[in-house]
This record gives sequence, C-alpha cells and structure tokens, in this order.
Amino acid sequence: MSGIFSVEQARKIVEERGLSHVKVGVFDLDGVMRGKYMSRAKFFAALEGGFNFCDVVLGWDSNDQLYDNVTHTGWHTGYPDATVRLLPESCRDLMYEEGGLFFLAEFSGASEALCPRAMLRRVIEYSRSLGFEPFSAVEYEFFVFSETPKSAQAKGYRNLEPWTPGNFGYSVLRNSVQNEFYQELLRLGEVMDFPIEGLHNETGPGVLEVAIGVDGSLASADKAALFKTFAKVCAQRNSLMATFMAKWSNDYPGQSGHLHMSLQKDGQGVFFQEGKPHGMSDLMRHFTAGCQHYMPQVLAMVASTVNSYSRLVPGYWAPTNATWGVENRTCALRAIPGSAKSQRLEYRVAGADANPYLALAAALASGLWGIEEKLEPNQPIQGNAYTQQQPPELELPHTLWSAAQNLKASQRARELFGDAFVDHFAATREWEERELRKTITDWELRRYFEII
Repeated sequence: MSGIFSVEQARKIVEERGLSHVKVGVFDLDGVMRGKYMSRAKFFAALEGGFNFCDVVLGWDSNDQLYDNVTHTGWHTGYPDATVRLLPESCRDLMYEEGGLFFLAEFSGASEALCPRAMLRRVIEYSRSLGFEPFSAVEYEFFVFSETPKSAQAKGYRNLEPWTPGNFGYSVLRNSVQNEFYQELLRLGEVMDFPIEGLHNETGPGVLEVAIGVDGSLASADKAALFKTFAKVCAQRNSLMATFMAKWSNDYPGQSGHLHMSLQKDGQGVFFQEGKPHGMSDLMRHFTAGCQHYMPQVLAMVASTVNSYSRLVPGYWAPTNATWGVENRTCALRAIPGSAKSQRLEYRVAGADANPYLALAAALASGLWGIEEKLEPNQPIQGNAYTQQQPPELELPHTLWSAAQNLKASQRARELFGDAFVDHFAATREWEERELRKTITDWELRRYFEII
C-alpha cells in the first residue's frame, strides 16, 4: 500500500480503520503462505519486537508431513518457536475483507538462514555489493477447473472438468464470455499491489497466462507469491479451482513460471549496449553465461517438486539442457533484445510450481557469479534446441533427487546461500522424492498388475 513504510504508519492505518484483527503471513520453503489473524494489541507489539511462529513451518512439507532427515527442525528440537519480523512496507488491502489489512513477515534469528524471502534479500545485497540493482518480473501459466477442493478430492483428482473446453489461445471470445472472472483477477492485482500487465488464454482447456509487472526483485517475488495465493482464493470464491502444478496432465504442456531479469546501475539498464551483437552488453553476456553454467547446480531451487521434472521433457516448451538463444523459446535462457529499458534475460526453465523467492535467488545469483567470474556463454542456439546435441556439462538433472545432490555439491551455492540452507533444503527435496517412491502409481498398476 502506497505510503506505508514505518511501524508508526502501520499502527496509524490499523487505528484509523478501527480493526480488531490484522492478517499476517509468511512463505515457507515450498512458497506456500502460512499465516493467521492477529489481534490489534498483539499486532502492535509484533511491529516493535516481532512475534513467534512454531518452526514446524520450516520443518514440514506442503502436505504438513514432518521431515525426518533434517537437523534444524524435528522432534529432537521439540519444535520451538521461531522469531518472525513483520514488514510494515508490505501492507496491503485485503480485497475480500472490507477494510481488512494484510502484512507479510519473514523469519529472523536462527531461522532466517532458511527463510526463502530472506534468502532472496541476501542475494540482492550481494548484487548491490557488485554495484547492481536487480529487477525482475514473473509470468505464470495456470489451469482453471470447474471444481471445488471437495469435488476434486472426491474424484481422486481424475476426470476433472476444465473451466473451458478445447484449445483457444489468445481467445477474445473466452475473455468476453467469462469477463467477470477476468475482471475480478485484474482488480485483485490492483487492490493487492501485484498489478497484472497481461492476462490471456493459453492453448489448452481452461489455461490462462498472466504477466505481473516489473519491479525490484524482492518486491517482484512478493508480488508473484501473493498472486499465486490470492488467484486461488479468487478462483475458489467463484466455485473454481486454479492449479500451479508444473504439469497436471499427460496430454498438455506444462505450466511455466518464467523469470524475466535485468540489472541497473545508477538508474540505468546495463544489459543493453549499442553496436554489440543483439545489443547484448558484456555484462549481459557474462550474466547469461553464469545462468547457463550454474543452472545444473541450482536447479533444485528452481524446479523444486517431483512434478517439476515431468514438465522438463523434449518438445513441450520446456528446456532439457542449459541452452541459450536470442528470441528462441526452445532454450532454457532467452535473450530478449530491446532498449536500455527493456533488454532482459528470460529464465525459462522455471515452472509455475517454483517458489518465486528461491527461483529468483538461484537465477540472479547464477548470473551475478557469471559477471564476477567473467564467464562466456557458448554460441547461441539457432533453431530447435531440442534436436541439437549439447555438451554434457549443460545437461540438466532429470530428477529432483539428482538436482538436490548437485545443490549439495555446489561450493558457490554454499558460499552465498550458506551451509544451513543448502543442507536443509536439499534434505527436504530428498524427502519429497522419497515420498513419491512410497506411492504405487496408476502407471505401475496398468503396466504390471496382470502381465509381469
């Protein structure tokens, strides 16, 4: 909310609105918001000194199952409270709660080492130490269904009814007939300060794509994470369901969460240079090389669910190697030529399921390492990247488990992200893959039940 920057201003607006309670939330490792209502007196005290939140929020998965392979949290610690700081500058109106206010928070104290938002903040501080201010924007594809959480669960998440039928990309018919929902999403973005730059149908039944406006990278991640949360709220209030899974169906391409990144110095973009091939400055070239070189090492932070790797297969608009090209959507990295204001790099390997804080932290850090080390990319891909042989070092991990091992082995990741985060986060991804291995899939039953 414009104009709210301090504790005093946050207190004042709560008092002016006569609120008895305020909603607060913090994002966990999977990018899921965890929060609660807080009484006015408690909120005022928390503005000054923070508040406590059980550290289980950093010690369970997206299904609230407790990790058994981590040291920071667990039964051996007794699950104590972690300290959390409120962020007055994150104040937002709650669209569906008249006069209501929402504030973001982030973990502090010992738990700050694991906090996704704090992680991105540290990467931004690293960027500033090199003289650059990072900017970014996130775009999401998500499928919408004429279902409720109860109906989807009752169907076992099979035979779900898409909101609209068939393939109809960029359909003016759809966004005119279903205008009420589109307008509600657009208004939601304005009210809650994640302005939507573009919204349209993608190809597929009930699939939408949204582009969230550019901002400084921390604010950009806030906006992306809040959009995912409240777009689901918007859908369910309309008896619909939105999913941001990387790939929900064998029949359709996966859902992307592309990251657009650029750097500024003294208020000027540094990725554009007149006279250079494609307008790419030396800094942009090194940044691109860093993203390319380190992508296999940090992929677990970008593709962080088992389902992420169902999307990263050939021919489905998602990359399988750390390739780059100029205006080439078959590559993992797409250089987008323009002006000093618009020249940027699109990090296309990210899916809609990514935690935007961690994905941006990994992508930005990789690019900055490239600048620091003056890395050079290989030749840009011409044509279809899927059909061209790439060096082994550019191959991306095929499973979440392999990606977690790469992250654990990355010295650069440990230097910037810290041993505590790398060890804890990698362990949580290993847990996620172990949970999958406990499950007998429909594919296994069809393949083996009678014949094997």
